[in-house]
Amino acid sequence: QVQLVESGGGLVQAGGSLRLSCAASGGVFSILTMGWYRQAPGKQRELVAGITGGGSTDYADSVKGRFTISRDNAKRTTYLQMNSLKPEDTAVYYCNAKVARLDAWGQGTQVTVSS
Repeated sequence: QVQLVESGGGLVQAGGSLRLSCAASGGVFSILTMGWYRQAPGKQRELVAGITGGGSTDYADSVKGRFTISRDNAKRTTYLQMNSLKPEDTAVYYCNAKVARLDAWGQGTQVTVSS
């Protein structure tokens, strides 16, 4: 079983930056496909960025060029660097790990961007 703990959320002004971290315990981290999702009030959870065990990345169109996902397999941690933040980026951000039938979620961290 994989357990995920997110950190790094907070309140930031528009145009600012935050870095989210997701620490994983259990499982073989290097083979996990890691993802960051977000859910704003009244909206469905959406994929923000993903990174495979091999390092291939994918981004939602709304964050391309502003957000960067990365991973450090030695530290069993996934990061989401968020730059040029906008008020519409305000949401609870969740870390996700997938491989085969495993689909694990963290508890979420709040990101609030003020205008």
